[in-house]
Amino acid sequence: MKKREKVFQGILKAIWPITGSLLGALVMTLGLNMFLIPNKIASGGVSGLGIILFHTFNIPVGLTILLSNIPLFIAAGKFLGMKFVVRSLAGTFFLSAFVEILGFLPVLTTDLLLASIYGGIILGVGLGLVFRSGGSTGGTALASQLIKYFFGLSTGQSLLGIDFIIIALAGLVFSAELAMYALISLFVTSKVIDFVQEGLGFSKACYIISNNGPKIARAILTDLDRGVTVLKGEGGFTGREKDILLCVVSQAEVSSLKRIVWNIEPDSFVIVSNVHEVLGEGFHRP
Repeated sequence: MKKREKVFQGILKAIWPITGSLLGALVMTLGLNMFLIPNKIASGGVSGLGIILFHTFNIPVGLTILLSNIPLFIAAGKFLGMKFVVRSLAGTFFLSAFVEILGFLPVLTTDLLLASIYGGIILGVGLGLVFRSGGSTGGTALASQLIKYFFGLSTGQSLLGIDFIIIALAGLVFSAELAMYALISLFVTSKVIDFVQEGLGFSKACYIISNNGPKIARAILTDLDRGVTVLKGEGGFTGREKDILLCVVSQAEVSSLKRIVWNIEPDSFVIVSNVHEVLGEGFHRP
């Protein structure tokens, strides 16, 4: 039975990158064809460049996505290694193909604000799925890696710079108003990507500084069934050693944790901070 489960998990692990890229590209196509392309909202990336060329020279968006990636694939393969290319092949092919195949999809709104928001949401969901599967849609992701390699800029700075150039170009070709809507869409997309990759399950990291560390740790282990890590600290004023307890709990468990701590020692010092993703026993598995 265990052998069969391992085989199944191995197959799933092998096909997930392709499946995730396919599903992600399909979702991205919905956002592009139903909201962004018809409303001239070029929210960065190679797809944004494709929208500009489509409305200016009637060049198909899918063709721009495909052709723009060819020199990037060649350069990435030469300077960065083939792993960068392999990760992007499936996502790039699926996206460019779906954008053209599903060109018949209806335009759901001509309201620019609605198109920016909903197009950004759907595009973010699609990109999030691609990234979660370990893939990429190439384009600006590869370009940013090349810029980092040649000029030393960080990936985030490079992506921001490329997107800014494309949106600025949209402002020159279309209008400043459409460029501002593209910025809204880009912002929404980035937030949704984070949501898809991290989820809504925000947890809390709690640091507890107390003179009754062992007793509090046992209570947390027993009452909340949560793990506790004991860190060694020293009081800056007193110079005395203190136990610092680190415990990660769900939002719903924060009140119970504070009650446990203050029932044992009301003078304990507790720091609670947001944690966007927790992997491990009792939480999500990687």
